[in-house]
Amino acid sequence: MSTRPAALSTRERVLEAAAELTGQVGWSAVTMARLAEVVGVSRQTIYNEIGSKPGLAEAIILRELERFLEIVTAAFDEHPSDLIAAIKGSARGVLEHAQDNSLLHAVVSATHGADTELLPLLTTHSHNLLAAAKQVVSQRLTPYELTLDPDKLEAAIDMVVRVVLSHAMQPSASPATTADDIAWIAERVLR
Repeated sequence: MSTRPAALSTRERVLEAAAELTGQVGWSAVTMARLAEVVGVSRQTIYNEIGSKPGLAEAIILRELERFLEIVTAAFDEHPSDLIAAIKGSARGVLEHAQDNSLLHAVVSATHGADTELLPLLTTHSHNLLAAAKQVVSQRLTPYELTLDPDKLEAAIDMVVRVVLSHAMQPSASPATTADDIAWIAERVLR
């Protein structure tokens, strides 16, 4: 387990430990007792902070989604006047974060039969995860001068987000190369 700053709340320490354990041993091997031992609290504290194991799963997935969306936000902040650079930076940052993300790898392996307990997370919450990602991108587009019809813009956002997520789950090239390709496609669609 990595060293955690003392400033983290018990809930954050639990989520961090759960994500690390999932990446190391798989979701099915994560138990509330094992998690309590790793965090150094009682099992009851885990239940008080998180609730059930399905609640824990949802919390760690949503926490990781926040981290990915923070990368997107930072890339848009770095490129306030160049939409294509913002998209390229977002894609590259997300793909680099995904590359060595043990939790993401555990979730992806669940889709390939390694740990089927995580599969419902992807199917049940995939719409919410996709919607959250699209909403962040949509909100960040306001300062850019776009002449697309709103329906076409929504389709373009959907395309970019889905392509990035697809490459995060199953990369086919380096994050830099993939980000270049995504930016190239986005530029042709958006301009």
